[in-house]
Amino acid sequence: MNFLFVHQNFPGQYVHVVRHLAAAGHGIVALTQHRNAEIPGVRRLDYAPPRLKSMAHVYVRDIETAVLNGLAVARVCEGLKREGFVPDIMIGHNGWGETLYLKDVWPQVPLLAYFEFFYRASGSDVDFDAEFETRPDDAVRLRTRNAVNLMGIGAADWGQTPTHWQHRQYPKRWRDRISVIHEGVDTERARPDPSARVWLKSGASFSRDEEVITYVARNLEPYRGFHVFMRALPGILRRCPNAHVLIVGGDGVSYGRRAQGYPNWRAKMMAELGDRLDLRRVHFLGRVPYQHYLGILQISSAHIYLTYPFVLSWSMVEAMAAGVVMIGSRTPPVEEVIEDGENGHLVDFFDGEMMAERVAEVLRDRQANDRIRAAARDTALERYDLKGVCLPAYLSLVQDLVGSRIEGAPPRRRARSRSVPQMSEIAGQ
Repeated sequence: MNFLFVHQNFPGQYVHVVRHLAAAGHGIVALTQHRNAEIPGVRRLDYAPPRLKSMAHVYVRDIETAVLNGLAVARVCEGLKREGFVPDIMIGHNGWGETLYLKDVWPQVPLLAYFEFFYRASGSDVDFDAEFETRPDDAVRLRTRNAVNLMGIGAADWGQTPTHWQHRQYPKRWRDRISVIHEGVDTERARPDPSARVWLKSGASFSRDEEVITYVARNLEPYRGFHVFMRALPGILRRCPNAHVLIVGGDGVSYGRRAQGYPNWRAKMMAELGDRLDLRRVHFLGRVPYQHYLGILQISSAHIYLTYPFVLSWSMVEAMAAGVVMIGSRTPPVEEVIEDGENGHLVDFFDGEMMAERVAEVLRDRQANDRIRAAARDTALERYDLKGVCLPAYLSLVQDLVGSRIEGAPPRRRARSRSVPQMSEIAGQ
C-alpha cells in the first residue's frame, strides 16, 4: 500500500506509525520542510514555500503562510502524480496548512488530518495564567487564526487528535469527524528498571537509591509551568535536604512568549530566585539523548509535570510507563490521565507550597508509593501502549478510510481492566 505523509517537521507525531509501516514493506513518501532523522524505507521530499512578504493585516498572516505551505505541498504532489505515484491514503498535520490542497491533486484519495489544537480566548491556555496579561483583541485574533483549522476540517475526509480534551476544543458540529487516538508510547522501552543509573557531565551519578526529583519539558517555559516549578524549588529543597533535582529541557520557546529582558526563561528565573537555590543540588541537563532521558525517568523518586490547559506532552505518559510517581498539575488534559491518589498526585498549577509538600510526602515514604508507581505503569499499558492499543486503533481507522486491510497491522490487545477505554472511546466513533 502507498502512503503519503505530510508534516513540516516529519516524522513528528507520525514517528511510530511510519516506522511500523516502513518495516512492513509499504511504500511511503514523506513531504517536509526540515530534515530531521532519516527513517529507512521512507522517500523524503522537501517542499519550500516562498518567504512571506505581506502587507496584509497581522491577524491573517498565519492564513497566508498556511496557503503558501499548502500550495508548495500541492506542487510537489503534482510532480509525484506526473511520475505515476498515487497514494492509497494521505495523512498530514492540519496546523500549518499543508493538507489544504492535497484533495485537489488526488480527489479520490482519502485524507486523514491531524487536528492538534483549536484556539479559544477563554477556558484554555490564553487566559489561564494571570501573570501574563491578555490582550483586548485576543478573541478576534484567535477566531481569525482558527480559519486554518476550519479550512483543514473542510478539506479532510477525517481527523484525529490525541486526547478527549483536545477533541472537545473543536466546535461540536465537527467533533463527529475527528477520532481520539493517542500516538502511543513504546512501553517496552519506557519501562521500570531498578538497576538504572545516570551519570552527569560533572561526574555525579544517581540511581533509584538516591532521592531524585525530575522535571522534563522540550523547552523550559511557562506553558509547561517552568516558572511555577522554579519558584517551588526553594521549598522543595528545604523540605528534602538530601534530594537532587534533574531538569531536562532546552532554552528555546515552543509555545507562548519569550522572556522579556533575558535570553531565556531559565536565565530569568535564576535571576529572580538569586541565592535561594542550592545549585549543588539543582542540575540543568539541557536536551539529552532519548536513552539518557529514559534513564532519568527510571531513577526518579518524584516527577513533576505541569502544563497550561494545552496539548499533552508525550513525556508525561512515558514517565508513567517508566513507573514514576507523578505529581501533575490539576489541569486538562492531565486530569484525563492522572487520578489523584490512584496513579499519581494532582496539585494546583500555581500552588508551589502544595507542590513542595506533596514532593516531600512522596520522598518521606517512598515504599508507600509503590502502589501508585504500579498503577501509573498500568495506565500507560492499558490506555497508551503503542503496540497493544494505539497503533492498532490508528491503523484500524486508516483501514476504514481506505476500505481494505493493511498488511502488517497488529491486533489490538484485549483490555485488562475496567478502566481501559473501549474502541468507540479511543476512535471517537
